Amino acid sequence: MRHRDEAETVGVPDPVDVWIAGRLAELRAERGWSLGELAERSGVSRSTLSRAERAETSPTAALLNRLCHVYGRTMSRLLSEVEAEPAPLVRADEQSVWEDRASGFVRRSVSPPHPALRGELVEGRLAVGADIAYDRPPVAGLEQHIWVLEGDLEVTAEDTGHQLGAGDCLRLRVWGPTRFRCTGDEDMRYVLAVVLP
Repeated sequence: MRHRDEAETVGVPDPVDVWIAGRLAELRAERGWSLGELAERSGVSRSTLSRAERAETSPTAALLNRLCHVYGRTMSRLLSEVEAEPAPLVRADEQSVWEDRASGFVRRSVSPPHPALRGELVEGRLAVGADIAYDRPPVAGLEQHIWVLEGDLEVTAEDTGHQLGAGDCLRLRVWGPTRFRCTGDEDMRYVLAVVLP
């Protein structure tokens, strides 16, 4: 399985990718940064940033994580900004789903961020062999609870590996790089509870 750090080129952009592109451009404009300044802050090339802001690529989880870190928000918060004010009840068919096609990662925002709340719930699905590495958390000290529902997952945080099976839960605060790998011979599914520090 190949691992891609930046973005996957696509033919016709997905509507969510178009929205993400517009929001990324807005966030950069709000700060008055040039593409060069954002490239320095994020460690992502100017050309990749430019293509992402024009929806010429489908951003990977790793790319969005780097940009979320620079902008000081979680990935869920970024993805939820496409929606109107979140309702207290989030029906299954209203939960936004985003896919990183390059890595085999599907992310469902079960309980999206809300200005009055510090926590959120995410369902993650990893295909067999999927391997996702994040070089830093989007927000330093982010609290995470990872509950495996199906399959086998290896999570590495601060150079310590944790092997999880169905029913296991890993609790941690994220300060540095993390890595999620589907280590079994079947796709896996987990719930991620995220709490802002």
